[in-house]
Amino acid sequence: MTMTRNANNHVTRTLALVALLLPLALAAEVTAVSDAGFSIKHTVSVEQDPDTVYQAMTRIGQWWNPDHSWSGQADNLYMDASIGGCFCERLPNGGGVEHLRIIYLAPGKQIRFDGALGPLQGMATTGRMLWVIDPTDSGSDITFHYHVMGFMEGGFEGLAPAVDGVVGEQITRLGGFLASPTE
Repeated sequence: MTMTRNANNHVTRTLALVALLLPLALAAEVTAVSDAGFSIKHTVSVEQDPDTVYQAMTRIGQWWNPDHSWSGQADNLYMDASIGGCFCERLPNGGGVEHLRIIYLAPGKQIRFDGALGPLQGMATTGRMLWVIDPTDSGSDITFHYHVMGFMEGGFEGLAPAVDGVVGEQITRLGGFLASPTE
């Protein structure tokens, strides 16, 4: 019961944080929204080559905002960069959460995931997230696509911009991490 109450409290806090971010998210890029789901897309350009970008992407605990985690601590986030591997998080008392599962892996090019992030896990939704790395003359372009589908009473119009803002923040943080990585 305590774990359920803690999870519900976390969902409530997460939704409150999403509501606070909503004004910022309205300027973000929701590419499609319907009663069945939504799609978002964000791109950032960096000076690093695709292999360096890929290595940084897989060190998720070093750049993902801990405010968008269940534990509130980025050190608890990790990624097993393999087919079937997990973008996961360690929770207190031996608990854990799977944020996304890797279904396609092309080092230096793309990571494709299945799963529902954050409060989407408690809804009748699922998602497909793609992290794509494209080489450029000056480094790499990184694009995050997130396609969420399922059922949500009232539709996805109100939720899509908030999720978009959170995902947009993460790719911005990845770009910042690549600009000044810490080892």
